Amino acid sequence: MLRVGAAEFQGNIEKYQDIALREPVAVTRNGREGTVLISADEYRHTRGRYRKVMGPDDFTEEDLRAIEEAEIPEEAKAFDHEVED
Repeated sequence: MLRVGAAEFQGNIEKYQDIALREPVAVTRNGREGTVLISADEYRHTRGRYRKVMGPDDFTEEDLRAIEEAEIPEEAKAFDHEVED
């Protein structure tokens, strides 16, 4: 990822907008990354990968019953190593 200071970014914003179409541009202030400029396509792609987190109150009784009665498929054991005890 390209890193650029805020003053440089402000003075050449069009240049960095063009670069951000190909790769993220981290804008720094006092040497610390504060923001990252990415293409609109990359933003939409990334945004679409987020999942909504649901709390217990978001489930209906039917949902909870279905979860309790669900059986874990045998092929799911291949991912057991990803779960920390």
